Amino acid sequence: MGDKANAHPGAAGRAVAADHPASVRNVVLVGHSGSGKTTLVEALALTAGAVNRAGRVEDGGTVSDYDEIEHRQQRSVQLSLVPVEWDGIKVNLLDTPGYADFVGELRAGLRAADAALFVVSASDGVDGSTRMVWEECAAVGMPRAIVVTHLEAARADFEEMTRICAQAFGGDDPDAVLPLYLPLHGPQGPDGHAPVTGLIGLLSQKLFDYASGERKESDPGEDQLPLIEEARNRLIEGIIAESEDETLMDRYLGGEQIDVKTLVEDLERAVARGTFFPVLAAAPAAEGARQGLGTVELLELITRGFPTPLEHPTPGVTTVDGKPRELKPCDPDGPLVAEVVRTSSDPYVGRVSLVRVFSGTLRPDETVHVSGHGLTDRGHEDHDVDERIGAVSTPFGKQQRPVSHCVAGDLACVAKLSRAETGDTLSAKDDPLLMEPWDMPDPLLPLAIQAHSKPDEDKLSQGLARLVAEDPTMRLEQNQDTHQVVLWCLGEAHADVALERLRSRYGVQVDVVPHKVSLRETFATRSAGRGRHVKQSGGHGQYAICEIEVEPLPGGSGIEFVDKVVGGAVPRQFIPSVEKGVRAQAAKGVAAGNPLVDVRVTLLDGKAHSVDSSDAAFQTAGALALREAAADARIHLLEPVAEVSVLVGDEYVGAVMSDLSGRRGRVLGTEQTAGGRTLVRAEVPEIEIGRYAVDLRSLSHGTARFNRRYARHEPMPAQVAERLRKQEQEAS
Repeated sequence: MGDKANAHPGAAGRAVAADHPASVRNVVLVGHSGSGKTTLVEALALTAGAVNRAGRVEDGGTVSDYDEIEHRQQRSVQLSLVPVEWDGIKVNLLDTPGYADFVGELRAGLRAADAALFVVSASDGVDGSTRMVWEECAAVGMPRAIVVTHLEAARADFEEMTRICAQAFGGDDPDAVLPLYLPLHGPQGPDGHAPVTGLIGLLSQKLFDYASGERKESDPGEDQLPLIEEARNRLIEGIIAESEDETLMDRYLGGEQIDVKTLVEDLERAVARGTFFPVLAAAPAAEGARQGLGTVELLELITRGFPTPLEHPTPGVTTVDGKPRELKPCDPDGPLVAEVVRTSSDPYVGRVSLVRVFSGTLRPDETVHVSGHGLTDRGHEDHDVDERIGAVSTPFGKQQRPVSHCVAGDLACVAKLSRAETGDTLSAKDDPLLMEPWDMPDPLLPLAIQAHSKPDEDKLSQGLARLVAEDPTMRLEQNQDTHQVVLWCLGEAHADVALERLRSRYGVQVDVVPHKVSLRETFATRSAGRGRHVKQSGGHGQYAICEIEVEPLPGGSGIEFVDKVVGGAVPRQFIPSVEKGVRAQAAKGVAAGNPLVDVRVTLLDGKAHSVDSSDAAFQTAGALALREAAADARIHLLEPVAEVSVLVGDEYVGAVMSDLSGRRGRVLGTEQTAGGRTLVRAEVPEIEIGRYAVDLRSLSHGTARFNRRYARHEPMPAQVAERLRKQEQEAS
């Protein structure tokens, strides 16, 4: 890398189908929002000849962030694939959103890729969320490289950013994070800032000048070589330390000049193994220029240093009944196994699935088996069906360019899979298989919605079903207690995009309403009640009298009904009627309209009439008796309590614990974990953590994560219950 004077771009503007996994590179771009990932993708596409000017395809339109919502929000909200060709290699660039609310799209990109480019802004540095993604990649051994952008910023310092990256990403070995090139600066401007106009290769000792808008190679002046000597020696030592040739270090320390070709080959192997992480610089092309600074060097690194799909282990595969299935890695002639990494809906084409083929070869118009993971707990319809796919194409902006096939290791779009959802497996219909799912964060921000009008109500269920089929980080809940439709999201921006997609893509207008938690009621004291239902109005009358006693039970006991009637005061056939009436009234509540739980209702006595008593009459009497008992008792309002686990950096532990206490939480304990983090466990009333996903992100600068699970219902403090009652009165 860096010793190659003139790379050969390919005609990636046209659809290209790779014929072998060795000619494919799948690269995901990772970085915080605003770091320049999308701009970098468009600069690489321009250099590779895929676009006629920055970000534009041949017939207009951008290659990334082409969705209308992305235009309006001025940021990426979904995974975008931009394929380019360089030196005979098809490079699939996967541009991911940098905002935390869209981490599901990032996870999909990581699943589909074989290597990652971490894009770091020279003006913003490395944030905590980027460090966390780096650690995730390190855990699975994914090869990585770092690209420093925004070098045009007034205070941008490439050398300082390299040091920061080594500190943030190097861990115990900062010499594994080193630059391959150093920037060359032009004359200082009036503001004292000297723009970066070129690069000097540390291994090749060649100068690459981009000042004219095209990369020009030359030999550096004698006064320039001493400027790179220290960085060059450190890079060589770093490469040799990763070399498989154990004699190389001794030879180097003995004064032998190591051949540049040998160093480059060792560097490429170390990068592909994920043990060395080069730092490069890049900038978009100026108006009218053909190549952006550092883009050629970056494409060389991708095509020559990053691994092929053949070197990427296949995720676990089983038969649909759960038996493990061994597959040869990335075999184009093997059984078909592909995974849907993103699903979108086009108003003209219908559902379009972006798939990564892990085994076999996918061809148009063939019938495949679609296997899902049964995510019915997230509102996804379970499915395990055969479907005939339509065209196989390569996406490029809004365009879909047909290809004849998609070989193992490559990515492509498939049309007309009406049942396929993100995360599903496509396999041969006569050999159905299932890939293990990738980790997805739980959506923890509730969004309660209702249809704006009757026409919207008719379309709402279908629109929501399509929405959750596209995005597995959303969960749809039809709450049986509160009778609310709740869309669980990752954050406010995630929720905003969901609402906008419902409106613009599916034509459904909804109103957001306050989210309710599932409250309960219970008796705090023992009480008795008498239900008397006696009516006479011509014909058969209604006659039923019952006497009950109600006493509280421990939490989780439900409703217990006991019959202690003696002497046939209530005929045996009507005792189940009393119980039915009691349970029906308990379901409706006895104080604030919330279900009654954790009580024992004992039927003690009653009266009946030989003609006018009936099942309905005793049901009514049972309900009346329970209401009368409640009127003379102290009723507790029970609220759900969640067990919350927060994984947070040590520097924010105090703030998190204080915040939890302010939410009426009880901290159960803390536990030190790796990476300077602490796991805080607490029990917190659910009514206090409706917006915790948003508040925790603000509190920890986006570096903390949490999960929650229902623990139990327990009595709500009287003052809180009174405040809630007043809020409900004001709302109504």
